[in-house]
Amino acid sequence: MARAFAKIAFTDNVKQLQSEMGSRQTYQVFEQGDTDDVCIDKRTEQFIKQRDSVYIATSNDDGWPYIQHRGGPKGFLKVLSDKQIGFADFRGNRQYLTVGNIQGNNKVCLFLMDYAQTRRLKIWGHAEVIQKAEYAGLMAQLELADFRAPVERGVVITIDAVDWNCPKYITPRYTQDEFAQFLVDD
Repeated sequence: MARAFAKIAFTDNVKQLQSEMGSRQTYQVFEQGDTDDVCIDKRTEQFIKQRDSVYIATSNDDGWPYIQHRGGPKGFLKVLSDKQIGFADFRGNRQYLTVGNIQGNNKVCLFLMDYAQTRRLKIWGHAEVIQKAEYAGLMAQLELADFRAPVERGVVITIDAVDWNCPKYITPRYTQDEFAQFLVDD
């Protein structure tokens, strides 16, 4: 999986800067993996299923990046297979920046954060916006039974690369449920 990540992330400009800053030799190892095949393993699957939010990056037709927060109850981000994840896209502020960007350039990057445990997972992939009329079965997999927000569409991401990122500088933060657990444990 590291080789797939390196092929996407380590552009010529990045490699040049790594060389100048003395880290190129360390990161060159990522490029020497034995496969480009990316599969969601059990550890990654569990991490994804426990998230209640995700940051999704897209870029518009002019190349400007945009980062959107998506959230819901734990498990709103679904593991559909060992190469696909998805989520029901709930009605928001109706700007449609992320969805519009995906229609022009379907490359996305996701940041999944676990602030309490200072863990971060980055996912690169290609997104597809799906409509219930065309993909009723798939939409049924993405929807949440007890969540009342109106679903406008689904977003399915085929994963090209993942990277577990360094926990350095992640400030621990806790949800109300996580904080309540501290009080129960004491």
